[in-house]
Amino acid sequence: MPRSPLDPGEKLACVSYAPFRGAQSPLNRALEIPAEQIDADLAKLAEITSCIRTYSNSQGLDQIAEIARKYGLSVLQGIWLSRDPERNRLEIETGIALARNNRDVIKMVIVGNEVLLRGEMAVPDLKGIIERVKRETGLPVTYADVWEYWLRNRELAPAVDFVTIHVLPYWEDFPLHAALAARHVAEVQAKVAASFPNKQIMIGEVGWPSAGRMRDGALPSPANQARVMEEVIAIAKRNYWPINLIEAFDQPWKRQLEGTVGGHWGLYDGEKRLPKFAWGAPVRDHPLWFYQCVLGILLAFVTFAAAYFAARSQGEEEPEKIHWPPIAAIALAGGLFVGWALVLVPLESLTIIDWIKSTILVLIAFITPPVAAAAAAYGTPMAGFATVLDPLFRRAAKPLERLLAALLLVTVALAIVVALGLVFDPRYRDFPFAPFTGPAVALFAATFACPPGLKREGVAEPISAAILAGSAIYIFFNEGLLNWQAQWLAALFLLLAAACLRLRVVRS
Repeated sequence: MPRSPLDPGEKLACVSYAPFRGAQSPLNRALEIPAEQIDADLAKLAEITSCIRTYSNSQGLDQIAEIARKYGLSVLQGIWLSRDPERNRLEIETGIALARNNRDVIKMVIVGNEVLLRGEMAVPDLKGIIERVKRETGLPVTYADVWEYWLRNRELAPAVDFVTIHVLPYWEDFPLHAALAARHVAEVQAKVAASFPNKQIMIGEVGWPSAGRMRDGALPSPANQARVMEEVIAIAKRNYWPINLIEAFDQPWKRQLEGTVGGHWGLYDGEKRLPKFAWGAPVRDHPLWFYQCVLGILLAFVTFAAAYFAARSQGEEEPEKIHWPPIAAIALAGGLFVGWALVLVPLESLTIIDWIKSTILVLIAFITPPVAAAAAAYGTPMAGFATVLDPLFRRAAKPLERLLAALLLVTVALAIVVALGLVFDPRYRDFPFAPFTGPAVALFAATFACPPGLKREGVAEPISAAILAGSAIYIFFNEGLLNWQAQWLAALFLLLAAACLRLRVVRS
């Protein structure tokens, strides 16, 4: 990272804060956050910022202002609005009381957060609530939403003291590369300021995720998050913009709504509460690279060894008689990505179904390359799904042939599940290219290196190939050429589709 964009002793202007940790979630209405948990968080945040923004005052969050006073933090108090009238009433009344009783701490009230974006409230109703809060608190009042929704609802401007906009380049309809994020923020700020010449524009949310799926050229990563933060802070300082960064700590509960990327917007990680980067220090996207490297080399070694000993069991005493190029391709693809696949398991697994799927993917990433290499060197027939599903074929096949066919079946089945998810519900889904790379390359190579397997005319393989190929083409065009994660995964689906078709061709 470059040196800090802040002057010596200067702190961040403001940071969004929500106290939820681990399995805690605002979706659990019975949850109450203990004061000790908030106290520990604010003690840490006081080291880097002088202000925090909150979004609600229920579930124990009404304690934040009092604890913030202890650490000299000012608060931009949020009042959460939704389509639930009773919850709105409680939020409004509690927010007004907090603002009245903590005028030395609460500097502004933010009435509603993206409620127009979610379509949960009409503008006249929202305007009436804003005017009531302003009247009963005497504090500056604003409403926060994505910048386009302010431009669509300009009649709301007379009711607020500030126009508070959210500018999140990653979530734009046309996502931007991290290198263009700060410039985009500046362009949006200028556009909104020109639309509301008599109002100060506050950037209520701006940030970048550190993990998750790509959107066009927008890649979530620790390095990109650090870069965007540095450049946005610098440009905000030069132009004297009021700005609030999203967010203080990772919020795991957001993964239920937004996938992996939703839980990784924090300056601090959600579990250990440690900073993700430091000004002037190195930022690594792959901090465990050395161990991943060693693991990959070991898998490549095991893959070559499996091929060598399989050939020796066939009487091939001299290694030079083994056809090594396909085995080398299998070892390379498996070794390069198996460590990456293992690291992604806890990152991309939330529910028990996610954990089961990720675990199976990693297992086949470890097992398939050595098995495919051994089969290629041994001359094991490459058979179709019937070798596993049909008892007659299963009894007739040798153990290595059954294992290879089972790995093919499991890999293709999981690929179809992932592919159809990315076709019909893609917005928040990850691209598991790392665990699929080794198995897809290994199985594709095996269809050329191994002789044909047991014959049986069927439709399972061609139908699987059609689904994978069709999904790959859709993903290619839907996600865009800049999304290399999507394009890589689409290419792997095509390899698996070709392997399925190859099985049918060699047996006919």
